Amino acid sequence: MPTATIALPESVPSLADHHLQRPFLSQPEREAINRGRWFAALTPSLRHDIFRLGRITRYAHGQMIVEQGDLAQDWFACASGAIRFRRSTPSGKQVTLAYVEPGIWVGEAEVLHRGPNTYDAHAHGPTTVLSVAEGVFRQLLREHPEFGEALLTLQARRMRYLYWMMEDMATLPLRARLAKQLLHVLRRFGERAAVPGQRGAIGLALVQDELAQLLGGSRQRINVELKWMEREGIIGIHQRSIVVYQQDQLEALAQQE
Repeated sequence: MPTATIALPESVPSLADHHLQRPFLSQPEREAINRGRWFAALTPSLRHDIFRLGRITRYAHGQMIVEQGDLAQDWFACASGAIRFRRSTPSGKQVTLAYVEPGIWVGEAEVLHRGPNTYDAHAHGPTTVLSVAEGVFRQLLREHPEFGEALLTLQARRMRYLYWMMEDMATLPLRARLAKQLLHVLRRFGERAAVPGQRGAIGLALVQDELAQLLGGSRQRINVELKWMEREGIIGIHQRSIVVYQQDQLEALAQQE
């Protein structure tokens, strides 16, 4: 049975005569962005201009992409690797909010608001980011009328996801929320050829502290639940990695209230 291992110039150029920035996106990176459900629904001319006007930056693991409190300057997408979003509380505690996979766009709210970043974003593993500077972002809004409506759709999806997360926090026990999080990571960071129901390695290195932050639980409680799943043969725990052996049982746990 197979295993699945889960800078623009300061002046804003015209859309008509701007040349591609270097470095270029690789073909797999470009395909990853094009596969994004929201991005794929944009008109071909808008997608073309976003690619043409974007700035490509490659980061090593742990490098900061944006810093909380700094003025937001870019709308950006993960093209390869992963982006970890983290927020620091007034008391100095750092909380991991989410991990973003290739094809996901973020930062439009901060750019539109002309406000500070509400989070830190770091590369998780070697990561490529396609970013669009604020000036170009607003020019795209003027020259592509459909872009504004598409951004409203994107924000609506984010709000629905936020409501689902709030519902889960209020109604699901920790074991069910952990199962849902493992499935979420498996589906978004595993090989696209992975077949549902088959054994799959989660392709995102996570420590228990990070899982605890994502779920709003303690490291000790997360460790207890992971060990229980391992004893039941549902998952296998290795150094900084988790293998899902029984995806159907994990899905059944995620449905428990």
